[in-house]
Amino acid sequence: MQYRALGTTGLTISEIGFGCGDNAGLIVRGTPQERVQAVTRALELGINYFDTSPDYGKGLSETHLGVVFRELGVRPIITTKVEIMPDQVDDMAGAVRRSVEASLKRLQLDWVDVVQIHNPPAAVRNPAAHGWMPISYDDMMGPGGALEGLDRLRREGKTRFLGFACEDAEAPAAARLLETGVFQVINVWFDLMNPTAGVARPAGLLVDYDYAGLLDAAAAVGAGVGVIRPLAGGTLTDHAVAGGARHPLAGGGLTRNPGVYQEMVGQARPFAFLSRPGRPLQRAAVQFILAHPAISTVLAGPSELSQLEEMVACSGADPLPQEELARIEMVWRANFGRWAAGSWASV
Repeated sequence: MQYRALGTTGLTISEIGFGCGDNAGLIVRGTPQERVQAVTRALELGINYFDTSPDYGKGLSETHLGVVFRELGVRPIITTKVEIMPDQVDDMAGAVRRSVEASLKRLQLDWVDVVQIHNPPAAVRNPAAHGWMPISYDDMMGPGGALEGLDRLRREGKTRFLGFACEDAEAPAAARLLETGVFQVINVWFDLMNPTAGVARPAGLLVDYDYAGLLDAAAAVGAGVGVIRPLAGGTLTDHAVAGGARHPLAGGGLTRNPGVYQEMVGQARPFAFLSRPGRPLQRAAVQFILAHPAISTVLAGPSELSQLEEMVACSGADPLPQEELARIEMVWRANFGRWAAGSWASV
């Protein structure tokens, strides 16, 4: 395992982290024995960074992690999050504090290293949006806003560092928050299916969200970066492009919307050329991400131990050769072979 700085926090974290969300499902839906085995194996492999949220399994992810960490007697570096709901907009600071205090009880901890706002940054708050409610700069930074709650938690010693997630974010709004210098850690969507956080959107590529170079924006202010969904919900794998079914533990929007999942698999298939003996597609996909210097950690979302081990095997690998990067560019320019047919939906 190789290690990287988490921005300017002073923390050194494994460049493969453990994502504990619904999409993979191991921590949420695995048996107690499977959860202990998974965390034990992660620690053996050198993983020291775990990313969770009260939204994952409606609190089950945090509850299960708390039990496992106590059983094993370990205290890794932990990020959890806060989702502000539409009925909480009149007291965002209070909602943030109450959410984190409940998370700490589930985790059986007095404090966590990082707390992120899960709601995506946007120019205007949108309570009617699908998924997490986008919130504005003023919602984050204004009187009674999310930052006020986060700052109080930090003063009380319940978190060390602050951040926000950028899934489905409007890039200008996220960049504006980064420019304040008060957020030390962000989560970003950056993968072969949507590379726009790290490279300028190629001509011809259609995406639902153009993340417009957020990795460089983070690097400019010394913010650490965790990459979410590096395998695009499991579609950027040899198993998926060969027609394999989603893992029984896998959940989230792609399980609820199998048509979207199959559409994404179809868009992943043009990258099958990256698979070769000794290096499956999923490993190449992670090598692509790790080559960007702004990345602190890639959040593996395993459904079973073999997937966790496969992700860790990516650590320290060489960047993809220029010939493969050129072919990747051609896939993007052809919009995954769909030309101008549209882009895949974010769920």
